[in-house]
Amino acid sequence: QVQLVESGGGLVQAGGSLRLSCAASGFTFSSYTMRWYRQAPGKERELVATITSAGSTNYADSMKGRFTISRDNAKSTVYLQMNSLNAEDTAVYYCNTWVKAPLWGQGTQVTVSS
Repeated sequence: QVQLVESGGGLVQAGGSLRLSCAASGFTFSSYTMRWYRQAPGKERELVATITSAGSTNYADSMKGRFTISRDNAKSTVYLQMNSLNAEDTAVYYCNTWVKAPLWGQGTQVTVSS
């Protein structure tokens, strides 16, 4: 079964850190570009970070220097390390890739208290 399962969300104080994980299954993970998106209440889903199969990364401007995307192909897992969190980072975070069609996980809630 082709699926993505996120974990690692939770409640954190402003200035704190969290590491999200996304475990993939059912496809050749190492061959695919992986992305993290987020959706805050009342807002559109936005792209947070991208990592290609070769390991090249890209970030939304507001996340540069605070967030780090990485992958472990042996574990078929992509990570998002988030540091210096603030209230504006509160959102549901989703893992994404394209396997013949868009593939999304169920999301993991991140809440940053100020």
